[in-house]
Parts: sequence; structure tokens; C-alpha cells
Amino acid sequence: MDYDHLLIALAGVWGAGAGAVVARAGRRGAGTALLVVLVCVALAVATGIRPELAVWLLLAPVALLPAVTELALPATGVALALLGVVRFLPEHAGHWTTALLGALALGAGYYRLSRLDPGGGGLGAGEVRLAVGAGAVLGWYGWPTLMLGAFAGFLLRGFYGAFPGRRQRPDVRFGPFLLAGAFLGLLVGAYTA
Repeated sequence: MDYDHLLIALAGVWGAGAGAVVARAGRRGAGTALLVVLVCVALAVATGIRPELAVWLLLAPVALLPAVTELALPATGVALALLGVVRFLPEHAGHWTTALLGALALGAGYYRLSRLDPGGGGLGAGEVRLAVGAGAVLGWYGWPTLMLGAFAGFLLRGFYGAFPGRRQRPDVRFGPFLLAGAFLGLLVGAYTA
């Protein structure tokens, strides 16, 4: 039996169920549910059969909920607690200490950025809370993964702002770009671990 294919199929089934809940909670369509499925399958492909995949699959739907900024700190606490358990399981590929330090470092960095230009650039308290969670998840795979995920968020925001008509919209929040960058960093970190 090919466990990788079974794992990917199970991640897809989990993603379908969780995506339906996320779509219903956010009053969104099938596109949101499909996005959750794709995220869960991509995480399963990149992570493989390692215990931290269970944590990533639990967090993925939460990251796509409309109230993600309000849930970010409790989700970070849950993630750190679960990763604390995962570190004692065989075959894990991360470090709990760097997850904790990554949460503190990225959260502090975003807090400082939000204070430099309060209300500007789409960085507010919600993005700071998201950064704490992203730092924990990215930090699990080490500092290079954390830096890659953080940089990817800024790069994606820069690409978005480069399109005509986008530069004049100061109301665009940074949170979606932060989450997308963290997702890309996590995929690379999981795949290379």
C-alpha cells in the first residue's frame, strides 16, 4: 500500500470537510472550500508522513476563516502546545524552541512595523497577531524558513501593488499576503526538512 497517496487522499477529505465549514462560516462559495482542499493537499504532499502534518492540517482551515485575526493568538497557543507534543514523536522534522522564538521574533518585528506607520500599509493589530502564529509555524522548520516565509509575504504584497490601480488603495490589509507568504515558506520548509 502506498502510504503517501493515502495520506494525500485523507488530507483532501479533511480539507473538503473543513472547507465546507469555512465556506459556511464565512458565507462564501465553493471557491473557498476548494482553496482549503488545495492547501491541505499541498501541505500533505510537502510534509509527507511526519507528525507535524496533523498540526498543519488543523491550522489550515483556521487561517482561512473570516475571523482569523481574532483567532490568531488562541490558534498560536494551540499550535505551540501541539508542536510541543509532536517534538517527542519519532520522525518529526522541526524544533519547538525555534517555533517559540520564531513566534516572538516575527510578532515583535510586525509590532515594530505597525508602530512606524500606525494604520498605514495595511499593518495593524490583526497582522501582528497573525505574525505571531506565522512565526511559530515557520519557526518549527528553522530560521531560514521563517525568513523565507516573512520575505515571501512582503514580496507578494509588492507584486500586488505593482499592478495599475492597486497603488492608490491604502485600505488593502497585509494579512492575506502574510498568510500566503507563510504558506509558501511552510511548503518549502516542510519539503526540504
